[in-house]
Amino acid sequence: MPLTTLPEQLVRTLRFTRGVPGRFVVSGGGETVLFLRGRTGDDPVTCLWALDVASGRERLLADPVRLLGAGQFERRVRVGGIEAYGTDEAAGVIAFALGGGLWKVDSGKGEPRRLPVVGPVSDPRPDPTGRRIAYVSHGALRLVETDGTKDRLVAQPPGPDVEFGVATHTATTSLDDARGHWWSPDGSRLLFARTDCTAVQPWPTADPADGGHLTDPATPPDRPHPGGADREVRRTALAGTPNPDVTLWLSGLSGLDGPPVPVSWDRVAHEYVVGAGWDAHGPWALVQSRDQCSVRLLGIDPGDGRTTVLDEQRDERWVHLVPGLPVRTASGALLTPHDTNGTRHLARDGTDVTPEGLQLRAVLAVDGDDVLFTASDEPTETHLWSYSPKSGLRQLSSGPGVHSGARSGGTLVRITRDAERPGGRAEVLRTGRPAVTVLSYAERPVLDVHAEHFVLGPRALRARLHLPSWHRRGSGPLPVLVDSYGGAALQRVTAELDSRVLLSQWFAERGFAVLTTDGRGTPGRGPDWEREVYGDLFGPVLDDQVTALHDVARQCPDLDLGRVAFRGWSFGGALAALAVLRRPDVFHAAVAGAGVTDQRLYHAHWRERFLGHPDAHPQRYEACDLLRDARRLARPLLLIHGLADTNVPPVNTLRLSAVLKAAGRPHELLLLPGIGHQPIGTTVTRQLLERQVSFLRRHLGSEPPRPPSAAGAPPPS
Repeated sequence: MPLTTLPEQLVRTLRFTRGVPGRFVVSGGGETVLFLRGRTGDDPVTCLWALDVASGRERLLADPVRLLGAGQFERRVRVGGIEAYGTDEAAGVIAFALGGGLWKVDSGKGEPRRLPVVGPVSDPRPDPTGRRIAYVSHGALRLVETDGTKDRLVAQPPGPDVEFGVATHTATTSLDDARGHWWSPDGSRLLFARTDCTAVQPWPTADPADGGHLTDPATPPDRPHPGGADREVRRTALAGTPNPDVTLWLSGLSGLDGPPVPVSWDRVAHEYVVGAGWDAHGPWALVQSRDQCSVRLLGIDPGDGRTTVLDEQRDERWVHLVPGLPVRTASGALLTPHDTNGTRHLARDGTDVTPEGLQLRAVLAVDGDDVLFTASDEPTETHLWSYSPKSGLRQLSSGPGVHSGARSGGTLVRITRDAERPGGRAEVLRTGRPAVTVLSYAERPVLDVHAEHFVLGPRALRARLHLPSWHRRGSGPLPVLVDSYGGAALQRVTAELDSRVLLSQWFAERGFAVLTTDGRGTPGRGPDWEREVYGDLFGPVLDDQVTALHDVARQCPDLDLGRVAFRGWSFGGALAALAVLRRPDVFHAAVAGAGVTDQRLYHAHWRERFLGHPDAHPQRYEACDLLRDARRLARPLLLIHGLADTNVPPVNTLRLSAVLKAAGRPHELLLLPGIGHQPIGTTVTRQLLERQVSFLRRHLGSEPPRPPSAAGAPPPS
C-alpha cells in the first residue's frame, strides 16, 4: 500500500478538522460537558457526546448514522453529521438539526427523538427552562413543545425574500454563529429578527446554466434568471448597494394570539443589527451605523419595544466588534471593549480591568460575576484569562499556543492548540477533581515541519520561514515563495500547527524557501495596528511583505531574491496578484486564488469597514482596484477561482482575466466547477497543488535533489 501523502491526508481529514472535539457546552451545574466529534480522524460524520465530569467517562448521545440509517449515509462526506446544537440553561435538553428534521435528546438519559415538525429545520434553540424549542423553517419562525406536541407558527414570511429568526451580521459578536432569535430567561417570550432582502441585488455569478455568462449585479431583482423562473436567487449586499432591512420583534407565547411588538430605534442612523440577547436584566440589541463609526447598545422595554441607549462607542475609522461583547454580569455590570493607547481592554462599567499591552480577543463566558476571556500580549499566542471583582485578573493557560475554553458551574474546559498536533487538546478542570482529557482522534501529519520564527523589520513583523527538510544551510540558493494572507481577518503566524502550516512545508519540500508574514491590519496587535489599513487595504500590507522578505534574506543568505513568487488565497490571492502588478522588481511570479479584484464586488459590511461607502470615497476603491493595474502585468500570473464560491464572487477573477486578455497580457486561468471558496480538502486538492508547483517551477526553477542512495529518503509528498 503506498504511503499517504499530505494532499491525500488533507482530503481524508478535511484539513485535520475531523476527529477533533469542539463546540463545548458546560452544563449549568458543571457536572456535564457536551461536545461534537467524529469517531475517527477521517470520519466525516460528527456525533454528539457527553462527558461526565465526576467519572471522566464519555457517552455517545447522538450518532447520525444510527439515527438516519446507514443507507442515507452513502453520501456521508457531504452530509457532515451534526454541525451545531442548542441547549436549555441546564444543558439537559439538547436540540439539533439533522437530515432536515428536528431532533431532541436529554443529556442524562434516553435516546434522541425526531420531533414531528415542519422541515427543513435550521437553528433550533430550546428555551432556558427546557419546555419548548424555537426553530426556523422556510423562512418562518416556529416553536414546538419538547414532547413533540403543539408545533406552532410564530412568524410567517410574506414572500421568498423575507426570513424570520435570521440575522446574518450577529455572527460577528456571537460565539456560536449568527443568531436570529433569543429566548427570555423564563422561556415565556421571544425576541426575534425579521430580515427583508427585497431591495438587495442578486449575487453576481458565473453560472454554467447561463452559458458561463456573468450575471450583472445591477439586474433588477424581479428579472427572471436565465436558468429558469423557479431558480433560487441568492442575495448578498455588495459594497455601496442596499443592505437587507433588519427589524426586531417581541412575541409572547401564551396562545400566540397577540401580534408581535416591534422594537423601535433609529434604523436610518444604525441600520446594522450586529448582536442581540435577553438576560436577567431584560432584552437588548447592539446596532451599528452604516459607516461603522458608531455602535449603540440598546436596552429594550419588553412591554412596548421602546429602546434606551445603555452605551455608545465611536471611532472616526470604525468601531471594532469583539465576540461575546457586550454582556452583562449577574450583578448587572456592563462588560464592553475599550480601545486606548494602542490596547484593546476589557472594561467593566467603563473602567478597564486589563492592563496596557494585553490585547482583548473575545469574551467566552460569564458565570455570575466571573468573566472568561482570551487575550494576547504576544501576537503569535492567545491565552485564556479570567476576571472577577473578588479574585481580580488571572491567567489560566501557559506555554506557547492558541488557547480557548468554556466554563460554567465551576467547571472549565481548557483548549490548547500548539505546535504538537493539529486540533490541539482539551482538558476538563474542576476544583478537587483530577483533570480529564477529552480524546481527540485527529490524525498525525505525514509531514514534519521545519520552520523558524522571526521578528522582522522596524515594525517587528511576525514571520515564519519554512525550508526543505533536505536542505543544508550554505548548500545553495533557494527560490522564495511568499505564502501569506495579510488581511484583517486572519493571522497565519501563530504558535499552533494547522493545515496551512503543513501546506507551507509541503511547498518547501518541493524546493522553495517559504515565507509567511503577518503585517499591518492582522489581528492580535491592538487597535492602532489593525486600523493602519483604513482607507488603503493593500499599500501598507504589500510594503510589509517586501520588508519582511528583504530582512529575512539578510539573515538567511540561502534565499535567492532573484527568484521570488507570491502565492495567496482570498485576500491573499488579491495581494499576490497585486504583488506582480505593482512590485515586479521584487516578485517574479504569482499564484492568485479567489481574490477580490474589484472592491465593489464584495460584502458591504466587511469592505465598507475599511474603505467606507464607495459613493463617499470612490478614490479609495479606485486605488485598490486591481483591474486598473492589469495592463501593467509583466510577470507570470496564475489565476484560480472556484465557480461555486459563495464568499468571493467568481466574477472578480473572470473580469481580471478579461482585462488582461484585452490588454494582450499573457496569464493562466484555472476555473474549478462545483468548488467553493476553500478547495483544499476537496477532491481537487492534489491536482490543484501540483498545478501550482508546476507553474512555479516553470517560472522560478526549483527541483529537490535526488536521494544519493536507498538510505536517503526522497522528499516527502
